[in-house]
Amino acid sequence: MPGFTTLKYSKDGPVAHISLNRPQALNAYNIQMRDDFAGALEAVQEDPDVRSLLITGRGRAFCAGADLTEFGRAPSQTIARQVRWERDVWGQMLRLTKPVVAAVHGYCIGSGVEIALLCDLRIAAEETIFALPEVHLGMIPAAGGTQTLPRSVGRSPALHLLLTGRRLDAMEALSLRLLTRVVPQDVLLEEGLSLARQLAELDSEFSASAKDCIRRGTDLPLAQALDLESRSAARALA
Repeated sequence: MPGFTTLKYSKDGPVAHISLNRPQALNAYNIQMRDDFAGALEAVQEDPDVRSLLITGRGRAFCAGADLTEFGRAPSQTIARQVRWERDVWGQMLRLTKPVVAAVHGYCIGSGVEIALLCDLRIAAEETIFALPEVHLGMIPAAGGTQTLPRSVGRSPALHLLLTGRRLDAMEALSLRLLTRVVPQDVLLEEGLSLARQLAELDSEFSASAKDCIRRGTDLPLAQALDLESRSAARALA
């Protein structure tokens, strides 16, 4: 297994598991985590034995957002964002052909929400707290939140969450379609692994094709999206 400083990477049969591991900082996303995450995602994509991915966080939080003690030392917000984007972690997640499950708990704030939104399925413990406070901190989300959030919950709810920065609990997040399921804290990891194992049983070519159709087709006019689906289905049958 690759060795990383800010996360744990393991495999359970065909399921890869990335666990954010800065519990003393509530798994805040820093520069080292950016680099570790990029390496772990590359390992997932390149490993032919891996057929699905589970992402979790250790300690009291899934991820409490960007580590402002690091990114906040940059001379400007522009430079801080350039530092974050020196490794295209978010692009890697979007291009990942294997199904991805996020199992979140505790605090899922800012970048934590954005990481979860880049996953295919999201489950959360009952006590999880969600928020996107960037606008109130003098910035806007920089990991895709302004684009992925409205695609999940709709434009008006997304604007409400982004502009107010208010916190919501797991059941409200579920009602907004931010989540797939809500489960008790003590079974979160078990349920996440179970879901990832189910996805690992799928034919990898078909699941990758379905992901690609949804990812690319969402932004196309319906006629073009249907054509994309027909071409993908024909390739799969061939």
